Amino acid sequence: MLEILYQDDALIAVNKPAGLAVHRSKMVGNADEFLIDLLREQVGGTVYLAHRLDRATSGVLLIARSSEVAAALGEQFMGRDVHKQYLTVVRGWPEPAEGVVDYPLPGSRDTGPRRDARTAYRQLATVEVPIALGRYPQQRYALLLAEPETGRFRQIRKHLAHIHHPVIGDCQHGRSDHNRLYKQYFSCHRMLLHAWRLSLRHPVDGRPMQLQAPLDQAYCKILERFAWQLPSETPISS
Repeated sequence: MLEILYQDDALIAVNKPAGLAVHRSKMVGNADEFLIDLLREQVGGTVYLAHRLDRATSGVLLIARSSEVAAALGEQFMGRDVHKQYLTVVRGWPEPAEGVVDYPLPGSRDTGPRRDARTAYRQLATVEVPIALGRYPQQRYALLLAEPETGRFRQIRKHLAHIHHPVIGDCQHGRSDHNRLYKQYFSCHRMLLHAWRLSLRHPVDGRPMQLQAPLDQAYCKILERFAWQLPSETPISS
């Protein structure tokens, strides 16, 4: 059963689990279940994806109940009127602790044309763990709040890897040695990227909405292990 964060006649917001593919595609490959099919069975009727999340990413996902609502939401995303906040755990401590990664990215094909891409980030917490890896006796990790200003393919993952602070658990753009460390020492087998909050206008009546998706148990255990606290109020940039 999918966790529904919000539902009315026009719109559904779900908390997508990590590891669940959103829909069938060549990028997904073999998968037994797809979120769009599970939701259709759960709520009945027609459903349309308003945007997408990577299979390994968890968090707020918008679903429209009609093609007209899907188109209206699509206009908000294209117009950059939807503001997104992600929580992610990365290797190392970014310097500066708050900044913007401005680096053009290709689409799903790395050989494709690059388009402008910007991601703002802010360090929320840090930890240093006494585990030897490579030439370092201790390892540093940080909890970041990331706000993508554009919506390119795997943007946050690629941008954080570009500044040498890859997302933990990212198999494509991350560090396999640190991913293994999290599995071995912290029993964490997921990518630590979560679409935490989404701010938008309701596609029918235009009222402002702010949706928030709780973290799953695996992510919460990491926060507890490192004694990290989430900020109670983190205004979404406009």
